[in-house]
Amino acid sequence: MRVRTILIAVFAMIFATELYAADKVRIGVSNYNISNLTVGVAQTRGFFKQEGIDAEIIRMNPNVATMALVSADVDYSTLIGSAIIANLKGARVKMIACSLDRTPLSLVSRADIKTVKEVKGKTIGVGSYGSTPDIIARMVVKHHGIDPETEIKLLALGSDAARLTALKEGVIDVMIVAPPVDFEAKRMGFNIISRAGDIFRFLYNGLAIGMKKLSERPDEVKRVLRAMLKANNYILKNRDGTIQVLVNWAKSKPEFAEAAYDSAVSSFSADGSIPEEGMRVVLDGFRKSMNLGRQVPLSEVADMAPLFEAQRELGLRK
Repeated sequence: MRVRTILIAVFAMIFATELYAADKVRIGVSNYNISNLTVGVAQTRGFFKQEGIDAEIIRMNPNVATMALVSADVDYSTLIGSAIIANLKGARVKMIACSLDRTPLSLVSRADIKTVKEVKGKTIGVGSYGSTPDIIARMVVKHHGIDPETEIKLLALGSDAARLTALKEGVIDVMIVAPPVDFEAKRMGFNIISRAGDIFRFLYNGLAIGMKKLSERPDEVKRVLRAMLKANNYILKNRDGTIQVLVNWAKSKPEFAEAAYDSAVSSFSADGSIPEEGMRVVLDGFRKSMNLGRQVPLSEVADMAPLFEAQRELGLRK
């Protein structure tokens, strides 16, 4: 009887593992690059698999990714800027983690532009209007005394690669991009005139989710978060392995991957927490761009409960 009981327990554990392995999720990202490296590492280094998650990482335009999140065509999105805007417009989506708590974005200009002050009256290429890079570009020029509403022109161009092409062709004067495109542009003779992370510290990338999924699949959500926390721990501690992920997953040249890692590694969050002060900076930027007069409580756009559970289980929180 005892042997039979043990066998039943073993089969139950195997069955449960098979069920977990069947948890397929779709994650929307803007690019396979340093900004989305957390999910790239979680996938390629097996952290999703460890947590019983079969993740499909899909490259999507920010607006498309957010619409897909709202309609549940994707389960998660790393495009938190677009997700927050959707939330403020009434969509039932929330942010649940921060993977980068300092932006790795840089302003890169034509060779004849040497400082941010010279950007006045110029055209800056961003990914999409209302996205986090758009907001950060506005904040950087404002920090240098330029009115982002009247003294510059912003042009939405899509991917970092598209922005670099536009800069080379003279369509724009300045672009805001993530590593390694900034390094690549510098090699081509363009100037890095400001690194936003040297000026501001606030959340840049993370994970957003539909509230229906959040309420119906809390265990899956927690396991996805555990995988991402493990991935960030790997990024912070394993330079060579992470650079190899950038080479293989992000299709980056080795020298560009090394430059991207070294310039951005300090941006990765050790525990995924959403910094309240940084969140307030982002929300204030979005409120102004959307002409919202009311204050927005953090609980309206973020739910930290699943992250806290994942942190406790990994020993990151008591």
